[in-house]
Amino acid sequence: METRTLPSTLPADSSINEQGHLVLGGCDAVDLAREFGTPAYVMVESELRERADRFLKALAATGMKGTIKYASKACPVVEVGKIFSSMGLGCDVTSGGELRIALLGGFAPEDILFHGNAKSEADLNDIFEHKVGLVAIDNADEVATIAARAREAGVIQKVLLRVTPGVTGDTIAAISTGQEDSKFGVNLPDAPAVIKAIQSEDSLELRGLHLHVGSQLGDTGSIARAAAAIAPLGDFPVVNLGGGLGVGYLDGSPDGDIEEFVAGAAAAAAEHFGPDVELMLEPGRALVATAGVTLYTVETVKSNVSTYVAVDGGISDNLRPLAYGSAYMALSADRVNDQPDTPCRVVGKHCESGDQIATEASLPAPKRGDLVAVPVTGAYGHAMANNYNGALRPPVVMVEGGKARVAVRRETWDDLLARETAGN
Repeated sequence: METRTLPSTLPADSSINEQGHLVLGGCDAVDLAREFGTPAYVMVESELRERADRFLKALAATGMKGTIKYASKACPVVEVGKIFSSMGLGCDVTSGGELRIALLGGFAPEDILFHGNAKSEADLNDIFEHKVGLVAIDNADEVATIAARAREAGVIQKVLLRVTPGVTGDTIAAISTGQEDSKFGVNLPDAPAVIKAIQSEDSLELRGLHLHVGSQLGDTGSIARAAAAIAPLGDFPVVNLGGGLGVGYLDGSPDGDIEEFVAGAAAAAAEHFGPDVELMLEPGRALVATAGVTLYTVETVKSNVSTYVAVDGGISDNLRPLAYGSAYMALSADRVNDQPDTPCRVVGKHCESGDQIATEASLPAPKRGDLVAVPVTGAYGHAMANNYNGALRPPVVMVEGGKARVAVRRETWDDLLARETAGN
């Protein structure tokens, strides 16, 4: 039988073995499903390292001082953090939970940036208890609050000010964050007063400005416009231009160019803030998305107007199609070489018509028990997993060199019921 060409969306370390099974990181997908069950998030470690290395080398090639901070919201997993921290990346977090995962992942407190538009007292406790290196101030009210907490702790807290530049990212509304009417940051007209307020606090050190225009960006055009908009606010040693580089979710769709993205951001920083400014970038999706493949087992196949292939997961393990209308592809993982001759919709098992994973898939004569793989699920799959319909959240399985290990175990019924108080 002729060996088929694998889709471009799979990790680089993917292949087809003699049995016609998909192989990820040297591990047979059928064996992975048998050992760890389905649904399962499979993360190819070499892909994580390769993407991080590209960001680091691209930044070094610009000749600018700077840091790459992993936006851990994309995939808050300790083992992922260990890979990135060992390579010299920093980390950004938005909650006490993400902070604890980052610390367990090996990130030094001084290399962590704490974001958030609604920092609670618990968040502030965590920031100062764990000596977080940098805090992004989101609004005017936070200035006095964070300054007071810093005085109580007897420290001078380094901060950035998040500014809303009034620039709309070239993306969908739900993941655009730089527009004037945004829940994030301080609007440009208000920024000078907030900067003055920060600088008047002896317990705060304003290191620079922060912006983020949105996610799934194809280039740095909107970032350059945003940098130009905030540059007149003053000279600072640091500028954080956010992240947001997009990835390709469908076979043949363009993957965001890491080298062009970093070079474009650096050029914008140098032009508007000077060549000596320290540049921070915060990639998340672009670091982890392509490393992830979710494995499912087919439960039912039926034809109404469309052919529906229903699997044992859905919006409980991948919320993005329902939340954003995101498109994914699906392929057979146990019969990769068979002709995918059946147009179908790969759907989930949940009680929502919108629970559809890949609406324009083609599979080889699908039947109950088949193993299906959905690529590019390394970002916001595990991060947004939920218990809808009482579903148990899947494991995260790391694979490399033919060996597999569990990074996050599968949830159990005991986990699901642990917080219930009835009868206890």
